Amino acid sequence: MQLEGKSILVTGGTGSFGKQFVRTVLERHQPRKVIIFSRDELKQHEMLTGGFDDIRLRYFIGDVRDVERLRRAMDGVDVVVHAAALKQVPACEYNPMEAIMTNIMGGKNVIDAALDAKVGRVIALSTDKAVNPVNLYGATKLAAEKLFVQSNAYAGANGTRFSCVRYGNVIGSRGSVIPLFLKQREEGYVTVTDRRMTRFWITLEQGVDFVIRCIETMRGGEVFIPKIPSMQMMDLVEVIAPGVEVRDIGIRPGEKLHEALISEDEARQAVELETMYVVQPAHAWWTTDVIAEGKPLPADFRYTSDSNTDWLTPDRLRDFIHGLGVTL
Repeated sequence: MQLEGKSILVTGGTGSFGKQFVRTVLERHQPRKVIIFSRDELKQHEMLTGGFDDIRLRYFIGDVRDVERLRRAMDGVDVVVHAAALKQVPACEYNPMEAIMTNIMGGKNVIDAALDAKVGRVIALSTDKAVNPVNLYGATKLAAEKLFVQSNAYAGANGTRFSCVRYGNVIGSRGSVIPLFLKQREEGYVTVTDRRMTRFWITLEQGVDFVIRCIETMRGGEVFIPKIPSMQMMDLVEVIAPGVEVRDIGIRPGEKLHEALISEDEARQAVELETMYVVQPAHAWWTTDVIAEGKPLPADFRYTSDSNTDWLTPDRLRDFIHGLGVTL
């Protein structure tokens, strides 16, 4: 499915991903309409007055917890990108019911509304924290992944198809470590939870481009994972705050030393393509011709941030950060 001439709804449309997705789609894909669905009227106002005033945009105030509002918003929609979530690990740990209501029940509501509206394609954003989760945020995203994959069975002949995209930390997004380090270095120090830590990294633009590519190729039931580099936390410190005092504060509740994008168990259902991996659902109803050229993964394969073969050196990290318009 090409996005030209389509009506697209983005939940969480005022977030970092949502704004970049909207910008990219308007500039490159000529949609008929883009609906920005979010619950914060101030962020919508700031987005509108901050340059997002295209005639093709619609600002829809609503919460993914409200299925009736979602049904109204999805009337006539062709594609849904589900990016709304509570994603701050400490906040989800402290407010578990809220995380479940938004990330799991909100996902269910998106699915129900999309089925009722006969939306063509729905793609949900997930995270590396959904693999072998150790915190509630990861657990809610794992549950949401299962909901979206299995909902293809509910769609039946309806034609609505559901898939997921799973990737790692987004460089420079709201709440990420770069803004934190930049602020801390002004005070003469940076805080590190564990010096051995590694993370997957992807730019906002790469994440958006990957999601669009997956919308165009999905058949329903897949979890798409891009091939992205890893980085060492101390390399990031060296790039952003060289010579600054490093304070060790200890690993936080629900935090891992290393993240995973594909577990060994999932690898049995996954295939490798040139720029991505695709985890296929283990259900008899699932068929596809998209991944016919995919290469099966070795039995002991796992895709983790510490075993990755692609690493961001300090020089590559510096280029990435300069690309964000940040002066080091």
